[in-house]
Amino acid sequence: MKKLLCMVMVIMMAFAVLTGCTAKTEPAATAADAATAAEEPATAAEEPATAAETIKVGILGPHTGDYAVYGLAVKNGAQLYIDQVNAAGGVNGKQIETIVYDNKGDSTEAITAFTRMVDEGITALIGDVLTGNTIAVVGEAYPINMPMITASATAAAVTYDADSDTVFTNVFRTCFIDPFQGEKMAQYASEKLGAKSAAIITQTGNDYSVGLADAFKAKCAELGITIVAEEGYSEGDVDFKSQLTNILAAAPDVVFCPNYYQDDGMIVTQAREIGLTSTFLGGDGWAGVAAYASAEDLEGSFYCSAYAPGSTDAVKAFEAAYTAAYGADTLNMFAATGYDAAMVLVAALAKAEESGAAPASDEYKQAILDGIKSEGPSVQGITSEAGYTFDEYNNPIKSAVIMTVTGGAEVFQETF
Repeated sequence: MKKLLCMVMVIMMAFAVLTGCTAKTEPAATAADAATAAEEPATAAEEPATAAETIKVGILGPHTGDYAVYGLAVKNGAQLYIDQVNAAGGVNGKQIETIVYDNKGDSTEAITAFTRMVDEGITALIGDVLTGNTIAVVGEAYPINMPMITASATAAAVTYDADSDTVFTNVFRTCFIDPFQGEKMAQYASEKLGAKSAAIITQTGNDYSVGLADAFKAKCAELGITIVAEEGYSEGDVDFKSQLTNILAAAPDVVFCPNYYQDDGMIVTQAREIGLTSTFLGGDGWAGVAAYASAEDLEGSFYCSAYAPGSTDAVKAFEAAYTAAYGADTLNMFAATGYDAAMVLVAALAKAEESGAAPASDEYKQAILDGIKSEGPSVQGITSEAGYTFDEYNNPIKSAVIMTVTGGAEVFQETF
């Protein structure tokens, strides 16, 4: 496995140089790219050979629609690593063939796409992307023990059902969980910003938004931060001034806004319009927010992330290779955790190949799951240099990065 990783790193650096020097006729993928509801299966190798010579891996997420910036980032990051592995000879001489579907951010379409992938013979899934979609797919994947690694679904319920005390043993992730992020931002508000009061504005009924908010509120109670206002809004709302006026009247030191980047941008913009000057805080859903509000309005905001751009040589090499292949529009934290998800999965595939079982068989899938736990700690990812060790709920044990928005750019503030 170490030999494979070394080969991939060499190819990654060469790939970045060569593609950066070669004229590209295809435009980089963006959130606005049109695509069909179910994309044609995309293969990482130009000449996928017979089924026996390939290992099929699914990549599922929203590649069009409001949340495409997340889905495209995960897809591109995962595909980039798989392409590098294939260029280095594949896994045990076999090429990895990716089966890619766009679920448009819809849970019903996600289930339909997953079912098609299973019919097409996938042996593991990278995805889903949004929390709600992922939970829906887990309901289908758990009974058949299909290995899943999500790079972005942060709700605790993705890997653990508290009501039945069930750990979904087939599901792992390379991102943080909601409680971790909410707690970290409460601690940051207290320890770094000196906040004594806070307000919260969430999308009602959204698992991600509510999960972060609940954890933030609980941690604030421990730290002595008073929650002076709690406001909610519905999916699709674009006018938040009523909620923000209530928050303005409460005069909080900070406003915790744990939603997705488009809503967050609109909320911050409208907050500044009515004179609310409190510091805004968010979770990793803020990644990409700089495109949805002015530099002046976002200045001094903070959010939790797992990815610090340009922080190490490995990160820089990843960024160069990604930009050369896909452009910079979707280069964000989720591209990095998508790349890491593929790294962890490939390490597990190498272990599964040692079993002698056939890809997609029950024995092979179990060998992948065993391999994720045994090989993960040796995978030095883009967002986890110390490797991927998982807790009893299959959540990664890793440090948090605090990002800030300054001069219209989302930049690394500190590790916290």
